[in-house]
Order: sequence, then C-alpha cells, then structure tokens
Amino acid sequence: MQTENDNLADAVNVDKLNILHGRDFIYEKLFDLTFKISPFSFFQTNTKGAEVLYGEVKSLIGGEKEEIFDLYCGTGTIGQIVSDKAKKVRGVEIIEEAVVAANENAAINGLSHVAFIAGDVKDVIANLTGAPDLIILDPPRSGVHPKALEYVKDFNAKEIIYVSCNPKTLVIDIDYLTAHGYEIQKTKIVDLFPNTPHVETVVLLERK
Repeated sequence: MQTENDNLADAVNVDKLNILHGRDFIYEKLFDLTFKISPFSFFQTNTKGAEVLYGEVKSLIGGEKEEIFDLYCGTGTIGQIVSDKAKKVRGVEIIEEAVVAANENAAINGLSHVAFIAGDVKDVIANLTGAPDLIILDPPRSGVHPKALEYVKDFNAKEIIYVSCNPKTLVIDIDYLTAHGYEIQKTKIVDLFPNTPHVETVVLLERK
C-alpha cells in the first residue's frame, strides 16, 4: 500500500490510500488469537515484544472479573487477550476502521462476551453503563484526556491497569488518580524497542 500525505507533520494523516498489490489488511497472531489489521488500526509493530507486554498486563489481573473496560483499545488486542479473565469486556476506540476490525477479530476468535464501540473515549465514556471491576487504559502519547480521566475515576473500579508509551503523561495521569483514591500496587517496564529511548510502562492501581 502507498499512502499520499501532503501534511508536514510526522503523523498518520492519509489524504489518499493506494493499493498497489494484494489487499488492504493483514492477519497477525498474538498468543493463540488472530487479529485482522487495517492500515489505520493501531497495532504494536514488535509482535513478539507485544506478547511480552500484554503478558505482563494479564499477569497483573487476579481472579475472574465481572466486567472489564478496555479504553483506547485499537484493534481490541488487550481486551481479547485478557477476555478469559472476565465475564464481559467492552472496548472503546476513536478510529472506526479499528473498531470494525476489533469486532471482526472477536468473532474470529469466538469471543461472544467481548464488544467494541467507536468514538472518542472522552465522549463515549460519559454514556457507558456498567460497573467495571477493572479498567485498562492504553492511551496515545498525549495520555488520557482530562475529561475521560474524571469519568474513569467516577466508575470506582476496584483496579486500573495503565499501559503507557510516554512516562511524562503517565506521571500526570497517575498523579490525578492517586489524588482521587487510588494507590500504585505494581509497576513494570517493558523495553519494547531496544536501543531507543522509549519504554512501555505498566502500572497497576488499586482503589484504597
């Protein structure tokens, strides 16, 4: 595929997508799950490293949960990987193509108790109903939108797992959560891209 982009920013802004050969998606496997990935779906490029990262996330989940929210879910990777730990999983992602793929992936993997919603987390979360035991946050480098973070806090989930690709915004969001009733229980760091300054940080927080 060839993308045409007339924007100066170093970002995925596609004016036009040209399929030069083949199809506009690929399949990738993580653990025993299959994921359909479109050009606009976020998916970790280091697949083996992603298994390590998501394995660490899953290791922080104790017993079975009634309901898990997977916010900023991309193609639903984390939500599906941890779905055997919950009776119900719901994900939210702003990119519609990613949500379509996420729901297709859940069907491919036979996960009828997992569903994904398209929309900006800061808007969709206001209308989410339910009482999640666990909220998983995996936001972009800009962190969780302040309005979304308020709603996250108001759900009073017993636990939050925050997966961050940017320690600077992680600190800001963790400061807010710890000021509103949460305590850090564990922190793990995964060097997903060795020989670069980037790390993925996984933090388990528990409501006091």
